[in-house]
Amino acid sequence: MTENALDASLAVVILAAGQGTRMRSSLPKVLHRIGGRPLVGHVLDTARDLAPAHVVVVVRHERDLVAEAVLGVSDEVIVVDQDEIPGTGRAVEVALSHLRDFEGDVLVLSGDVPLLDADALMPFLAAHRAASSAATLLSAVLEDPTGYGRVLRDENGAVAQIVEQKDATSDQAAVREVNAGVYLFQAGPLRAELERVGTDNAQGEKYLTDVIGMLRADAYEVSASIVADITSVMGVNDRVQLSEAARALNARTVRKWQLAGVTVQDPASTWIDVTATLAPDVTVLPHTQILRATVIGEGAVVGPDTTLEDCEVGAGATVRRSDATLAVIGEGASVGPFAYLRPGTQLGARGKIGTFVETKNSTIGEGSKVPHLSYIGDTTIGRGVNLGAGAITANYDDIAKHRTEIGDEVHSGSHNVFVAPVRIGDGAKTGAGAVIRKDVPAGALALSVAPQRNVEGWVENHRPGTGAAEAAARARSAEKADDVAQEESH
Repeated sequence: MTENALDASLAVVILAAGQGTRMRSSLPKVLHRIGGRPLVGHVLDTARDLAPAHVVVVVRHERDLVAEAVLGVSDEVIVVDQDEIPGTGRAVEVALSHLRDFEGDVLVLSGDVPLLDADALMPFLAAHRAASSAATLLSAVLEDPTGYGRVLRDENGAVAQIVEQKDATSDQAAVREVNAGVYLFQAGPLRAELERVGTDNAQGEKYLTDVIGMLRADAYEVSASIVADITSVMGVNDRVQLSEAARALNARTVRKWQLAGVTVQDPASTWIDVTATLAPDVTVLPHTQILRATVIGEGAVVGPDTTLEDCEVGAGATVRRSDATLAVIGEGASVGPFAYLRPGTQLGARGKIGTFVETKNSTIGEGSKVPHLSYIGDTTIGRGVNLGAGAITANYDDIAKHRTEIGDEVHSGSHNVFVAPVRIGDGAKTGAGAVIRKDVPAGALALSVAPQRNVEGWVENHRPGTGAAEAAARARSAEKADDVAQEESH
C-alpha cells in the first residue's frame, strides 16, 4: 500500500492486554505468528498504513514481552499498561489518558485480529466522518454467531446497543449480526461515556460495548457498517483459529505476488511471509516456504520442497529441494537438490552447491562448485574452484573454530579433508583421498599417499566359514585353474 499523508485527526488504540487462555500457551496470544509477523505486528502494520497522529497499544499480560515486540515493529508507538480493572472499556480509558489533548477520531483495533487492512478501513473511516457519527462500528453477519457480542438494532434499523454473549437473552442470542470488535469514536463523547461505564455484568468487566448504548441514550448518532469480507475481521482465540487466519493471510499474500508477475505453481502448498519480496518472473514450485525477509530476484526458480528463511536469491538462480537460512545465493547460481545452507553462506554468481552439501559461515566465489557429498564450514573459496565429491573442511579442533582458505581455480580430488587452519594457493591441485594439513603453494599438487599393502589370504585365514572366505576361495581356485590352463597351452 502507498504511504498516506499524516492524518492529524486520527488516533489508533490497539488492545493487546489479554492473556488468551484458549491458546493454552505460555506465549501471549498476540505474539503468536502468522505470515512472518506476530498477530499484533499485522495490526501495527495496518495502523501505520492509516498514518494516524498517535498509535497507543494497551498491554498487561506478559507486558514486557508484548511491549518489546511492539516497539520492535515501531518505536514511535505509545505502550500503556492496563490496571487492575478488567475489560476493553478500561483498556481504552487508560489509552485515552495518554491522549489528553486529542479531540479527533479514535479507532479501536484488537491485537488478535490480524487480517483487517487499511484498504478495508479507509472507507469505514470516510463513512464515519461523512455521517458525523459519535461512534461507528464494524459488524458481520455470521451463520454461527456463538461467542460474539450481538448487534441489536431498533425498529428503524439503527444500532441500539451491543450485548455480549454471556449477557444475552435467548432472543438476543439468536441475532446473527455480530460485533467485529472494530470501532471509531469521536474522542470527546467517548471520554465522557467511559467514565460512566461500570462492571455490573456476567464477567465483572468494564465493557467498551456499553458505550454504544449509552451514546444512543444520550441522543448521539451511532452507525454500523457490515463488513463484506468476513475473513478480514477474523479473530484468533485458539490454535484452530490461528491456523485458519494463517491460511487466509497466505492465500491473500500468494495472490498478491501472482498478480505482480510471480508464477506460483501450487498456491495450496506454498507459504510466503508478508515480509518476503519476490521479483517478476520468479517461479515458485510446490511445497515451498519463503519466510521472513527473504528476497528473490527476477527469473529465479525456487522449489519444489524448499525452505528459505531470511535469504537473498539472485536473478536467474535455481534452488531445488533445499533448506537455507541467512544465506546469499548469487545470480545464476544453482543450489540442490538436498542442500543445507546454514547462516553465513554466500554463494557467488553462477556458483553451485550441489547434492547432499552442507555449508556454514562460508563464501564460495563466482563460478565455483561444491557439487556433492561435502561439508564446507568457516571457509573462503575463490573463483572458478571445483571441489571433488566428499570434500570436508575440518574446522573445529574441539576448542575453537578455524578457517580454511582456498584460492582461485583450485581443483581438488575426491574425498579430501582440509584440516583448518590451512590455505590452498591459486591454481593448486590435490589428489584423491588427500588429507591436507599444511598450506599448499600456488600451482602445486598436494598428495598424501601411503604405500598400499596387500596381505594375501587374510580373509580365509581370519574369517573361515564366512561368505567372504568362500568367495575368496572360489576366486583363488579359479585363478589357479587359469594358470594351469595357460601353462598347458604353452
